[in-house]
Amino acid sequence: MATSQSRPAGAPTAVIVIDTEGTVIGWTPAAEELLGYRAAEILDRSGALLLMPERAAAWDARYGDQEHWSGFAEARHRDGTRILVHVEGFRLVTPGERPAWLVEATPATAGGAGRVCSWVEPLIRRTPVAMAIWDRDLRCVWLNEAAERLRTVFPYYRLGRSLTESLPGVHAEAARETMRKVLKDGVPQLDREARWNAPGHHEDRTLSTSLFRLEGVDGRPLGVCTVAIDISHSAARDRLAMLREASVRIGSTLDVKKTAQELADLAVPVLADYVTIDLAESVLPDTEPLQRLAATDVSIPVFRRAGVASIHDGIPESLWPLGQAVFVPPSSPFTEVLSSGRAHFEPVMNTSSGTWLDQDPQRAVVIHETGMHSLIIIPLKARGDILGVAVFVRTDNPEPFTRDDLLLAEELGARAALSLDNARQYTRERTAALALQRDLLPRNLTGGGAVQVASHYLPSDVHDGVGGDWFDAIPLRDGRVALVVGDVTGHGINAAATMGRLRTAVRTLTYLGLPPDELLAHLDDLVVRLAEEDAGPDGFPDAAGATCVYAVYDPATRRCTMAGAGHPPPAIVAPSGEVTFPRPPSGTPIGLGLGSYQALDLELPGGSLIALYTDGLIETREADIEAGIGRLGAALARAAALPLERVCAAVIRSMVGDTGSEDDIALLVARTR
Repeated sequence: MATSQSRPAGAPTAVIVIDTEGTVIGWTPAAEELLGYRAAEILDRSGALLLMPERAAAWDARYGDQEHWSGFAEARHRDGTRILVHVEGFRLVTPGERPAWLVEATPATAGGAGRVCSWVEPLIRRTPVAMAIWDRDLRCVWLNEAAERLRTVFPYYRLGRSLTESLPGVHAEAARETMRKVLKDGVPQLDREARWNAPGHHEDRTLSTSLFRLEGVDGRPLGVCTVAIDISHSAARDRLAMLREASVRIGSTLDVKKTAQELADLAVPVLADYVTIDLAESVLPDTEPLQRLAATDVSIPVFRRAGVASIHDGIPESLWPLGQAVFVPPSSPFTEVLSSGRAHFEPVMNTSSGTWLDQDPQRAVVIHETGMHSLIIIPLKARGDILGVAVFVRTDNPEPFTRDDLLLAEELGARAALSLDNARQYTRERTAALALQRDLLPRNLTGGGAVQVASHYLPSDVHDGVGGDWFDAIPLRDGRVALVVGDVTGHGINAAATMGRLRTAVRTLTYLGLPPDELLAHLDDLVVRLAEEDAGPDGFPDAAGATCVYAVYDPATRRCTMAGAGHPPPAIVAPSGEVTFPRPPSGTPIGLGLGSYQALDLELPGGSLIALYTDGLIETREADIEAGIGRLGAALARAAALPLERVCAAVIRSMVGDTGSEDDIALLVARTR
């Protein structure tokens, strides 16, 4: 069958009379103009020639009890092409008492942008919603004025143009497949969001389109109707986009100040022209206590500024820079929010005399000079604690804040508060773990008369917390010296505490004079027994594993005996500068209760350098341990002649650089005398 064709926009409404048997008994010149048949060719013949695919006689069975009906149908032109028409049927009785239907058929393309009944026409013509009808060949056969205005965005909004046509720079494959699916299964597609950028236009436009199938009076599919709304500048969509962005940008690090600044940066300029994030001192533990700061005659120090952003260069709205104490009057919206835990919403700021601003003349001057006119203050509340306040202000944007803006600010504040609280708890634990670790690591490291020693400890920059890396040098009475480096599994205070217990145990076992392999075996057994004693309520011992390398150097014989428990091999730098990594037989990590350990015995000439380290020095996400060992060997070769403190610094700088370490690093170097 021939495909449908668009008819002239001014095609008239055809009037046809068909009896209840489906025979054409009345024909008008308008019908001839629309369908191409002369009266002599069609009168007294079946209406099935005109309306597809069902015989017109079936209308009587379907609508026999109705005086009027309407719907869509496909009409067949004399040349075989299909025409999508709107039909209306009116029951009548001919002068010969013959029952019949008077049928009015109007092509969908009539009237250009659509001619419908008189009271609906202005509504459809002036609606901002783009409406269009597409026939079974996906050809546009009707559209309203709003759709015509979107033609630069979606060029297929043109009478007679089919979605099957290929247009340069326009990718309509998804729209085409969606329309075919609706035609096939009849299931409407609602609120399908798509971004379009027509050729020659730089701005992307986002359309939300719904599609539903048009069915004829016989119930068969005739085409698809699309309803589209331009949501490119939708306020609701912008808010959702901001919330999505907030979930990615806010709390990207476990750093309180960075999290506060992320919230301020996100809200300007989309929500506000000026934003401050002011936090209580409990959230910023490293700052000077606010109680030590003197209050003024009219205000007291309540917060510290942790984040600020403005649309203006230099942030002229801010009285206090980042990190400084923020003073507020005792009776003000800020203190009210702190005490009540509820937001302060002031769409139009009251800056007249007799308000709280009388107690804060400095802030009042800034408000007038910068044109602040709308204010929101929300509490930053997480897990029952108020951590501070977020202040949103509009200056250049003339629109006052709305209730929707308040809800958005509260949602952003709630997300930021959780991130701030996580950062606060992490900072507290990390600070405590670092303090504990500093107390547990040796403060006055000495190698006695056997070796010169130096060390370096570098905490990681990642969020897992302080690890359990440790090192020690233990001079013995017979002139020997024991060197040890270990790494407890896990991070945080528990790892630091376990590290302290292991270091104490190693010292105790060392003073018993045990050789390295036996010492590691005793240490393994001790850790297993401690874990069993500390078993949880379920009866299962807590895992407390560690890796370790332990070496004893005897200056009298120049022999160095070492053993390892799942730890990276030590490095030896000969006086000639040659770097080797002797590998004692690898034993299992400490705490598994499985291992027996074997020692490796070496002879070291005077002036040899021994380097023990944890895996954080050599292991990265980008390279395996063996590659890291190779880099470490090169770094030691370059630095071996330096004083030991500078050897440590040079090796750390060479291995870590300015990027920070992904894991804690412990490095212990010793030079034989």
